[in-house]
Amino acid sequence: MSLEAELQTMLTAICPRVYPDFAPANTVAPYLTWQQIGGQSQCHLSNTAPGQRNARMQINAWAATRAAANALMLQVESAMITSGARPVGALLATSDEDLSLRGAIQDFTIWASR
Repeated sequence: MSLEAELQTMLTAICPRVYPDFAPANTVAPYLTWQQIGGQSQCHLSNTAPGQRNARMQINAWAATRAAANALMLQVESAMITSGARPVGALLATSDEDLSLRGAIQDFTIWASR
């Protein structure tokens, strides 16, 4: 199973509405979105492809209230840490005025099989 598929499965256990990149129009909150925003590259002196890859994943929790968005992100953080991912920093509060939603964003570094 790919890193992305495993992430999707793990996040769906926390919230049934999980989408890569962005949620479809009219998605009911709460929901999660995720996207890869980089990662560490590897170069070996042997000029061979590494057996692992690193991804920096940004997880976004969206809800009707600040408290609900933060609570959802704390669940995500616990699950990510338990799975072996590491937070890059603490959650960041955001909002989407057009959708009247509050958000919490957090980045994680993940090592997985290539």
